Amino acid sequence: MSPHAGTAGFTPHTLAFVESPVQLLNVLEWAHLRAPRAEGAPGGGLTLVVLSPTDPMTRGQLRRMADLARDEGHTVRWEEARGGPAAPFQTIGGLTRLLRKADRIVMGDPFSRYVQLLLTITRARDLVVVDDGTATMEFVAQLASGERLVRWHRKGGRQGPRDLIFAPVSSSARRRLTPNTRRKVEIFSSMPIEEPPKGVTITANEFAWTRATFGPPRITKGADMVGTSLVETGVVDADRYLEAVTALAKTHGATRYFAHRRESTEKLHRLAVETGLEIVRPDLPLELIARRGPIGRTILSFPSTVVHTLPLALVGTEVRVAVCDIDPAWLTENASPRAQGFLSGVTGTAKDVHRLSAVTAA
Repeated sequence: MSPHAGTAGFTPHTLAFVESPVQLLNVLEWAHLRAPRAEGAPGGGLTLVVLSPTDPMTRGQLRRMADLARDEGHTVRWEEARGGPAAPFQTIGGLTRLLRKADRIVMGDPFSRYVQLLLTITRARDLVVVDDGTATMEFVAQLASGERLVRWHRKGGRQGPRDLIFAPVSSSARRRLTPNTRRKVEIFSSMPIEEPPKGVTITANEFAWTRATFGPPRITKGADMVGTSLVETGVVDADRYLEAVTALAKTHGATRYFAHRRESTEKLHRLAVETGLEIVRPDLPLELIARRGPIGRTILSFPSTVVHTLPLALVGTEVRVAVCDIDPAWLTENASPRAQGFLSGVTGTAKDVHRLSAVTAA
């Protein structure tokens, strides 16, 4: 690891909220761009609040990322935000004073009900949304059109009772994320944003902190495959997904499968048994894993955030990122009507990747 390039010079009231390792990584990237400091300089960074989820793999990655954030001079506050029925009330109550003092709020997931609720409390006039992967593309589109904030794989479905109860909070959050004469909104993203919402500042995330801190990686001759949670979110049929992974691995000689943190243990066991792939559960976001190495000369992926981020993290190396399209026949009957178009857009807008046609099921 190379010497870190930390951050300093933030207002003492910059508050960041994250719920995933990738969100935390992108807060570090944003902070590095805003106020890089020389090696050995004192800290004085932002206050980073982790709204911890419950699944062990995500928590483990967040713990590792929190250590990196402390190394960069930031204050990390770990909240067991989902630790029981009373946890949300305790978390929000404990954060209210910080929220009211904050001049700037940095958030990783504007679709999160937790974050939307926190936005109703803050008086901050400077709001920053950092990447939460491909969801950022949908957030930008919905903010520009004035739509309610709904994750892309749920759009088109009926609203449940909880959606209706929470609707006023969601509407309030969308209004607060709309810039005006009293409030600035910035989106920090590596995703393609062709038509930004009026008044919103767009800043490119080029993974400068990742490249300065890790690597360059040792590159192996083989191919690695990146997993996806499209089965777990109900978009892609499990059997069709396994057949596609099998065909891709055989065609390209892949030997390792980097599991997405939300992939189920049962699915991963089946993949290992039926494909012979070595299943790797990363302890950090894949951008950092790839940058540290060793990593295959070819990285195979289905449409996901990494087809946009890995080329940036690996710029200057000989690694090739190849993305396989999703065949419409793989979609479940419960998939959102927008799923195919959205996934095609994720692939079609990616730069510096090799595009593969959808593989034929074995």
